[in-house]
Amino acid sequence: MSNEEAGDPSDRFRVDANAQTHFAWLRTRLAVERTMMAYLRTAVSLIGFGFTIFQFFYKLHQAPESHNIRFPEAAWYVGLALIFCGIMAALLAVFQYRWTLRYLWSGGYAAIAGMSGETRQTPLYAIAILLVMIGVFAFLAVLLRLV
Repeated sequence: MSNEEAGDPSDRFRVDANAQTHFAWLRTRLAVERTMMAYLRTAVSLIGFGFTIFQFFYKLHQAPESHNIRFPEAAWYVGLALIFCGIMAALLAVFQYRWTLRYLWSGGYAAIAGMSGETRQTPLYAIAILLVMIGVFAFLAVLLRLV
């Protein structure tokens, strides 16, 4: 397997360590952060809407005049589907984020980063993991109808 097939940018691109390429690398790094945050906002929205839809229709079904509802389980399925999509969006975002960061720190790009490898930590991982845990809790709560 050649370096190009392995994703090493040093064979495909000429990487010069100067101010212009350093700031381009920083802009790309910040764009990756913004993309990850957008994915997480989408995941929060999906989880929140799924839980809200379930709650709204669950309370509506408990009303005495709601015995004529045609598909009483539809809100339960839609809520579960939206929550599941939110969890999957968060998980896929983490994998894509990790892959992109690994690429940005590989080969010749590490030279233009201008930072040591120890400063690569970001709070987005913690936020994403917390969001997935909240999503799993919401999914189980709706699935088991605990709320």
